[in-house]
Amino acid sequence: MGMLLEVNGITKVFGGLTAVENVEFKVGQGEIVSIIGPNGAGKTTIFNMLTGVYKVNAGTIVFEGKEIQNKAPREIVKAGIARTFQNIRLFPTMRVIENVLVGEHININYNFLDLLFKTKKYKSEEKAAHERAISLLNELELGDEINNYAKNLPYGMQRKLEIARAIATNAKLVILDEPAAGMNPQESEELKNFILKLRDRGITILLIEHDMNVVMDISDRIYVIDHGRKIAEGYPKDIATNERVITAYLGSGGVKKDED
Repeated sequence: MGMLLEVNGITKVFGGLTAVENVEFKVGQGEIVSIIGPNGAGKTTIFNMLTGVYKVNAGTIVFEGKEIQNKAPREIVKAGIARTFQNIRLFPTMRVIENVLVGEHININYNFLDLLFKTKKYKSEEKAAHERAISLLNELELGDEINNYAKNLPYGMQRKLEIARAIATNAKLVILDEPAAGMNPQESEELKNFILKLRDRGITILLIEHDMNVVMDISDRIYVIDHGRKIAEGYPKDIATNERVITAYLGSGGVKKDED
């Protein structure tokens, strides 16, 4: 299994306060890897460094053998990394297919003049993008909703659409930021199956999630962050019985809702 992503000693300091310190982890091609930890542990800060939202103060982020730390978010998407957000960020008054086409257009191969004059190149590129979007939506069982407005979809389906839009950028690695947040148990179960289906398509998944049922059921490996540092890593069964993790994350009262 080749390593798709290698994060080496990344550190982020905000105004003298170290939010993330010397964190290292790896994600292999075709894996589902989760990052967990208590509130304020620094997980979202890590995601923001991976996707170019925050600059990295130290360390490297290597994707497909190339360093990508501190590149612009658009460059990182074009390199093959896409993300979703804790709060769904769809275009609610656009149709389902239009939301997916937004993802397609990051790699579209025509210029402004092609668009202005509706050239043959523009028409062929747009036709191909539409065909890819329809194929993707059908494959992800969203085909019946193609012409529906995003705002009219049930919550769980909106989550799937947001992930579909991320995949439409031609991403090799999709970063999911609390995809099960706000879901009922049935929606969470459907989400688990959906993520496994993505993995079967050859997409690699990096996940932040507070729903331990989701994390434990679908993760190949788990990294645990506490106070900006990695405190544990391993297979789900190892993490579930790790005393340090239980103390830091689960506490004596069971799983706490994670809103990092």
